[in-house]
Amino acid sequence: MGHWWVRNIVEPGKLPLLLALAAFLLTFVVTRVITRLIRAGKGPFGNVRAGGLHIHHVVPGVVLTVVGGFGAVASDRHGAGGAVAAVVFGMGVGLVLDEFALILHLDDVYWTEEGRKSVEVVVLTAALVGLLLAGFAPFGVNDLSAQELQDRGGALSTIALNFLFALVALSKGKARIAVFGAIVPLVALVGALRLARPGSAWSRRFYGRRPRARAKAVLRAYHHDRRWARRTRAVQDWIGGRPDPRPARLPDRR
Repeated sequence: MGHWWVRNIVEPGKLPLLLALAAFLLTFVVTRVITRLIRAGKGPFGNVRAGGLHIHHVVPGVVLTVVGGFGAVASDRHGAGGAVAAVVFGMGVGLVLDEFALILHLDDVYWTEEGRKSVEVVVLTAALVGLLLAGFAPFGVNDLSAQELQDRGGALSTIALNFLFALVALSKGKARIAVFGAIVPLVALVGALRLARPGSAWSRRFYGRRPRARAKAVLRAYHHDRRWARRTRAVQDWIGGRPDPRPARLPDRR
């Protein structure tokens, strides 16, 4: 285990990336736990206010991201400074992306349906960073034998091909399959081969003059959403918390 750790993590300089990912995920989990406790009125936590202004945690997140980012640029990847900067950077990114929906909508939508975008972006970021980490810098290790070089080259080619399938699945409107498929082989291939979802870039580009394909895509999307929508929402609620119910809108009598 020690030999594998040195050759695949320490020697290629991947330790800061691993620390940043761990800090990012831990910060997100801790932040979500605290915000849910605040929402439920439990525990010693509360919203941070200054002069009547609610200070969202994206603010310290930006500060930590800036400090950690510049610290990482100025540090050696193999030194203690780089490791510390990576942890600070990961914490900052965790705080910022936890309120990604606020940045996107320029509104406090944390506990609304739109706020789910923050959870989706966090999962997507963790998946992509994990994929980058799993590459283990295929050609960044010293003294590779010919067989090791060939194995790592094959692994890199497989990852690149799988990522291409994930991009096709994403263009077909299957974001979750694309993210999961970028990590697990063949999952993205299934999404790339199946019909595109209505309204996706692939559907607009290739189904414009194929009414039967459009109708079949609509029917398949309906059955898929009917089967999986409730389970997907349950997972999202478990990770990010149940959003507030939408207020009833009165009809416009003008």
